Amino acid sequence: MIKIDEDTIFNIIKERKPRRVAINGPEGLFREIEKVADKIMDKFGIEVYIIGDTCYGSCDINLHAAEMVNADILFHVAHTISMKEMFNGKVVMINAFDDIKFDSVVVKCFDILSNYKNIGLVTDSQHLMEINNVRSILSKRFNVIIGKGKGQLNDAQVFGCEFYPVYNSDVDAYIFLGQSMFHAAGVAMVTNKPTFMLDPYFNEVKEVNTFANTLKKRSILSIYKAVDAKRFGIVVGLKEGQLMLNRVATIKKRLEEHEKIVRLIALTNITEDRLQLFDMDAFIQIACPRISIDNPFKKPVLSIPQAYALLDLLDGKELEIDKVFNIPHWL
Repeated sequence: MIKIDEDTIFNIIKERKPRRVAINGPEGLFREIEKVADKIMDKFGIEVYIIGDTCYGSCDINLHAAEMVNADILFHVAHTISMKEMFNGKVVMINAFDDIKFDSVVVKCFDILSNYKNIGLVTDSQHLMEINNVRSILSKRFNVIIGKGKGQLNDAQVFGCEFYPVYNSDVDAYIFLGQSMFHAAGVAMVTNKPTFMLDPYFNEVKEVNTFANTLKKRSILSIYKAVDAKRFGIVVGLKEGQLMLNRVATIKKRLEEHEKIVRLIALTNITEDRLQLFDMDAFIQIACPRISIDNPFKKPVLSIPQAYALLDLLDGKELEIDKVFNIPHWL
């Protein structure tokens, strides 16, 4: 069961005395967020807006929506990062932990991982509280390695595009705690090592590399398809955490050196329907790398790692497939 850190929300409201607040988070938590919103209104007598737009991560906090409804504070739920507040305190990151235990499914992985000695242990924000417990169980049979967090990440935590805790050459195989193939596949792609997901809900140990390799193959194919493209659209994301204008100039310049036509596009939601409106042969989007990696598009739509691999190909360099995603941060 998911538990939202209500105490932090209540304490901040008591301290700052906002007239109106907003809350957002992943769609799967809307029912729990509704309950928290009701408690705030009952306890403090202030208005609470639930931001109902999609929310894909800490890069997608939607502060603009909170400002549109004149909220003094936006409580962003479930994408825990090492920074507790953002935008001068206007955005407060609120933990949401799942209290499900992994004891049973951990034991199941002993035989599956019997050929490995050094096991890396990672998870997403919802299961960080279980890391020490699982490490204790695994340590009876394996040498367990907990990677250090960096940037936005806590120790043992990964995002869909940020993987500092798994950038460790001593690990033989990785275990991801949780039910998110999205996160686990990223671990497999960045490490090129055996990766297993421990699903406590179905009490299953799932091999991840087969799925991750499918994503990787499709991503590499997109790079090669983009080599012959003449017209490129460089797409900048308009969400707060995805607006990276600093990447545009370098990529544009290098493409133009190869006599490519480049147009600059800005989009909030980068989808197949929106991209079809433009007369381009290929796109490079510098908003969220997982948009390109996880979604099939009719034309090549490259992420930052794919774009730099393409530029190397255009420069006459050989593409080292296993190294395209072997970087700790895909932005």
